[in-house]
Amino acid sequence: MLRIYNSMSEKKEDFVPLNGKNVGLYACGMTVYDKPHIGHARKEVAIDLIVNYLKYSGYSVTYVRNFTDIDDKIIARANERGIDFRALTEENIDAFYKAMDALGLARPDVEPKATMHIPEIISMVQKLVDKGFAYPTSDGSVYFAVEKFKGYGKLSGRKLDEMISGTRFDVEESKQNPLDFALWKASKPGEPKWESPWGEGRPGWHIECSAMSTKYLGESFDIHAGGRDLIFPHHENEIAQAECATGKPFAKYWVHNGFLTVEGEKMSKSLHNFITVEDALKQYHPEVLRYFMLSTHYRTPIDFSMANLKDTEKKICYFYNTLKTLNQFAAKAAKPARNEKALEFINEFKEAMDDDFNSARVVAALFNLFKHLNEVLVSKKTRPTPDECAGFAEAIKEVGGVMGVLLRDPDEITNEIKEIQIVRYGISKDEIEEIINKRKAYRAEKNFEMADKMREELLEKGISIQDTPNGTEWSFN
Repeated sequence: MLRIYNSMSEKKEDFVPLNGKNVGLYACGMTVYDKPHIGHARKEVAIDLIVNYLKYSGYSVTYVRNFTDIDDKIIARANERGIDFRALTEENIDAFYKAMDALGLARPDVEPKATMHIPEIISMVQKLVDKGFAYPTSDGSVYFAVEKFKGYGKLSGRKLDEMISGTRFDVEESKQNPLDFALWKASKPGEPKWESPWGEGRPGWHIECSAMSTKYLGESFDIHAGGRDLIFPHHENEIAQAECATGKPFAKYWVHNGFLTVEGEKMSKSLHNFITVEDALKQYHPEVLRYFMLSTHYRTPIDFSMANLKDTEKKICYFYNTLKTLNQFAAKAAKPARNEKALEFINEFKEAMDDDFNSARVVAALFNLFKHLNEVLVSKKTRPTPDECAGFAEAIKEVGGVMGVLLRDPDEITNEIKEIQIVRYGISKDEIEEIINKRKAYRAEKNFEMADKMREELLEKGISIQDTPNGTEWSFN
């Protein structure tokens, strides 16, 4: 049975949806004041894995992910560039789609934007005011009265009297309590604004997710996902708003992915280690990045380092080279047949994923399977039958469908990886081929000393070569 770690209870729980096999999942999306970075990718890959496995397990999933397309950072960035805030957000939404499509992520069923749901946001704020959980101020803002919600702090484990105000906005003198947070912000001169019962203004950050998630998934739904950095104050405030407005429990399971560091340090522009997905894809193939993200359990911190990525790249090439050989033997199959080893692999995959979507265990199982295949495919005595080879290929495709890897043609993807490596290493394919051809000529002349020097020259450039019946093949170390 699938068990999910619930941040609310801080333990793994049996997954029992509210409505049979129908699952509602809401994920906090990007605030689109800039292009997506690798931290966004880590979160999106984790959620894509979760959605894929839920569907694989027979659930019908309604996946909703929002775009925050109005807030202080967006206004500041648009003003800085001298463009309308809508032009900025659309530009960055397009960049987000381009990056996530490259990583092979399926798009959500619904992708609401805050600015397109102003009526729903105002309606929820009005309910909170009517019920006494929120109060308007003289300047036309509306704040949530944190002390009125007795359950405040239940997700983050913080006690109200020990908390320090944590919002995206400056503390206002009109607040009744420093912890109170904005539901509606009175507009300042030159800012985007909408009409409301309290005057012209715009939504606070937290209210949009409560309003949009309940609109599309109902007042209570199954899974709410996001990064650990959102637990407080964002998700804590979402719970307070939604449960006070509806009088019902909000999300049943809270799922949070771990932090991402770059070479052991927190990613930030001030440290000059801020990496967009676009820039990362110039250095490494999308499948390499995706597999790297999956190699660590989604709740565990992950370090984005060149050493880790190069190691992942080697593994992907190793897998596809093995898969190419496996497919050649499987081509003679009459009907795929899964032997004991293939069945063990599928069972291990399911056990790992049922244990809170443990992709790290699946990655280990994949490596062990490919190691086994490399050992048995080399000899007719140990090689599985063509039907069994097809069974292995089928099992790998089944797991790859959930993980989003190992689904491509081996020749195509290895060539794509080589093209990216050529750019990364600053060497042209023509230069590589020229050295290989010189070596071939020296070998024909039986000048093995010079041929070896050509091999060494390639090694110095990070390139290994292998002589095969089909000619000399090369790869980066």
